[in-house]
This record gives sequence, C-alpha cells and structure tokens, in this order.
Amino acid sequence: MAQGADTAAAADPDTARARPPALGGALSRPAFSWALYEWARNPYYMLVVVFVFAPYFAEHVIGAGLLASGAATTQADANALGQARIAEVIKWAGVIAACSAPFLGAALDRGGRRKPLVALCLFVVAACSFSLWWVEPGGTGIPAGTAMAVLVAGFVAYTYSEVIHNAMLGDAARPDAVSATSGLGLGLGQLATAVLLIAVAGVAAPALLAPAGEVRPGLFGIDTTSFEHFRMVGPICAVWLAAFIAPFFLWAPDGGRPNADWRTAVISGATGVLATFRRARVHANAMKFLGARVLYADGMAALLAIGPTYVSLFLGWNFLELVAYAIYSSVFGFVGGLLGGWLDRRFGARRALIVEITVLIFTLAALLSVTQDSLGYGLIPIEGRIWEGPVFNSLADIAYLAVGAVLAAFATASISSSRSLMVGLAPPEMRGEFFGLFAIAGTITVWIGPLLIETLTEATRNQRIGMASIGVLFVAGLIGLFFVRDAEKRA
Repeated sequence: MAQGADTAAAADPDTARARPPALGGALSRPAFSWALYEWARNPYYMLVVVFVFAPYFAEHVIGAGLLASGAATTQADANALGQARIAEVIKWAGVIAACSAPFLGAALDRGGRRKPLVALCLFVVAACSFSLWWVEPGGTGIPAGTAMAVLVAGFVAYTYSEVIHNAMLGDAARPDAVSATSGLGLGLGQLATAVLLIAVAGVAAPALLAPAGEVRPGLFGIDTTSFEHFRMVGPICAVWLAAFIAPFFLWAPDGGRPNADWRTAVISGATGVLATFRRARVHANAMKFLGARVLYADGMAALLAIGPTYVSLFLGWNFLELVAYAIYSSVFGFVGGLLGGWLDRRFGARRALIVEITVLIFTLAALLSVTQDSLGYGLIPIEGRIWEGPVFNSLADIAYLAVGAVLAAFATASISSSRSLMVGLAPPEMRGEFFGLFAIAGTITVWIGPLLIETLTEATRNQRIGMASIGVLFVAGLIGLFFVRDAEKRA
C-alpha cells in the first residue's frame, strides 16, 4: 500500500507534498534551520509582549495617563488598570486567532508553498514591532488606543506564523528526532532573547547607573528620560528578525503541495475543519488532548504574558531589574527547552507533560505568595533591604527570582512536550489541520484567561486576585491529560 501511495504521488506532482528524500536528526541542516526560525522570531514575543515593552506600556503609558486624567486616584489603582489593559490586548488577539487559526491550518494541508505565507506573517510582525518606537507617554507619538491595535495585529500575525512553522516540524526531522528538534528551537529562541536583553541592558546602563542627580545618556545617545530604552526593543526585534530568518527560507523543508490552488485549499480546508469536528470520535484521542490544551496552555500563556507586568508593578521592579529577570528567565528557558526534549524521550510526551503542568501549578501558588512585605502568604515577614545594590535588594525579589527559574524552565519544557505529543497524535496527512486546532487550543483561553484577569483585577483593584484566577485553568487542563492515551498507542 505504501508503494502504491508513492506511485500515485509521483503520478500527480501537483498534489504531492514536497518532502525531502531523507530526514535527519535535530542538527541536520533542514532540522536546524527549522529550529533557527525561533532564534530569529521569538525575541519579539519575549521582549515586546512579555518582558520589556508591555510593562512599560502598562505603567508609563496607560497608568500614567489614568493618573494624569484623574481616572485613577492611586498608583495601585493605575497599576491594576494598566495590567487589565495588557490583558485586554492579549484577549482580543486570542479571539481573532481562535476564530481563524484552525482554518489556516487546514488550508496548509491542502495548499501550496508555505514559506510565502510565513514571509507575509513575519513582515507584519516586523512592521508592528518597529512602529512601537513611536509609542510615547503623555499623548505624544502613537495614541494608546492605536498602540493597542498594533500590539493585537502583531500578536495575531505571530500566532499565524507559529501555526505554519509548527505544521512544518514533521517535514524537518525524522520521527525519533522531532522532540529534540522542537526543544532545540525553543532553546534557541530563549538564548536569542538573552543575547538581545544583554545588549539592551548594556545600552541603557550608563544612564540608569549614573550617580543620583546626574543625567547621562545611554549608549548611542539613548534618552532614558523619554523611555527610549523601553521603546527601542520594538525596532531591535524587527531588525533581529530580518537579520536571522534567511536560513529558514533557504534550507528548512517547505512541505507544501507544489502548484496547489490556495483558493481551493481555503474552501476545502474550511469544509475539512467542520468535518473534523463532526467526526471528532474518529480522532477522539487527539481531540481529548486539544481539549486539555485549551485549558492548561493558555493559563500558562496568560501567566507568561502578564506575569512580568504583574511583578514590575506589584514588586516595583525598575528597568534593569526587568531586563535582568528576562535574561535570567531566558537562560532557564533554554535549559527548559532541552529538558522538555529529554523528558519526552525518557517518559513519553504525555507523562512528561503531566509532570510539567503539575510543577507549574505549584509554581503559580509560590509566585503569588510573594509580596513586598512578606513571603508564604504572610508567614515570613520582610524587613528592610538585604543589600544596597541597584537591583534585587529585597528578600521578596530573591524569592521571586528563585521561583521564576522553575517557571521559565518548566513552561518552556511544556511547550516542547505539547508540540511533540501533537505530532504523535495527529494523522500525518492532517498535521497542518491539527496544528491549526492546536493553535486554537493554545489561544482560545488567551482571551478567556486574560478576561478573567482583566475582570477580577478591575473589580477588586487587586493584582494578586486577578492573577490567581488562571490557576483554575491549570488544574482543569491537568485533569484532562489523564484521559489522553500515549501517542504510540494511537490506533
């Protein structure tokens, strides 16, 4: 039967997939080029959406504007409302992606070359990222509402590019190397983030470490008084993406169908998605996994995306502390990418995922136990500073760093294990469609989770209560994983 399928594919080159004749390991040129894509692209998410620009936007654009207008009367109120606006951005990006990503994935299974679509998505990401330089406080530059729309557009394009890239994983490496290739990509993305953050910190350090009362510019004339050290991460990520994306387009296998008609693919793909839902029982195991992912993965996404904004406002971290924490997290994220691949090979992707989500539940509880005044939900009071340095001089800071290392490592490992499990569960001929469904399962509560945070934070004006709401998603997702069979047992 396999020989007959090969013969049919050879006789119909317009519908045959462009697969390489032989696939290698994670360090083969096709697989490494696939992984290097995340070295080029992932810093946008980490620097803009998570660690640097989002906290700046929440505090100095949204929060400061609310205080100036009288809409917020205290700094705590402004911080809570700023956190709610970041949650709103992620919520709307999730709604758009959730309504469209599965249809994109299904079209990929039937459509033509994938790399032109990747190029279009990455162009939008780069353009949106570069434009963030003009988002300034005080109503100058791009207005806050427009900036939120730009952040939504960039995040949606980023999600689309992820769907396409994930669908190409099975064409980049042989089956036994998929986990290692997935983990390598995530690790490289974290490592690139660390490199860029070190560069950003180095540019801003001369100004931020100047003696009290003395005003100095950063390197290259960066003016920290107008927050250029925050705003510059947008253009930097755009240039980085353009500089390092070439190997992916040159050597990563496309996996698309040569000369296929995209219009027909979109129509057929939409019909296929609806048919897949109608025939959910046929793919029951994969659907159970996607149902669990709807819950746990997006609770994690909400935690990762809003967590740095939360800690910058709640613990009062400055720019250097945020950047240092991001570098620190990226290093442990790199370790987590490798850890995820190892756990997959050692225990299987499903069992590895159960371990990783369990650790994340305890990690969230530990993070929320840290305040500026105490640890362990008030059991350990904090008095004074532990040293007089420029960063992390409180016991609360050190405790958050310790728990944050675990968060970074196991969050990254869970992403790697999730992709590996999806490759194993999805029928090979429907991999693009299932990675589209995988994307919706990874974004549907990227609006529900942030909506919970937004609603509870605004209602209570308490950041911790808002963040605690996503713990429910972790627990429910973990329970769902126990109903999924291991990939190698799929009939």
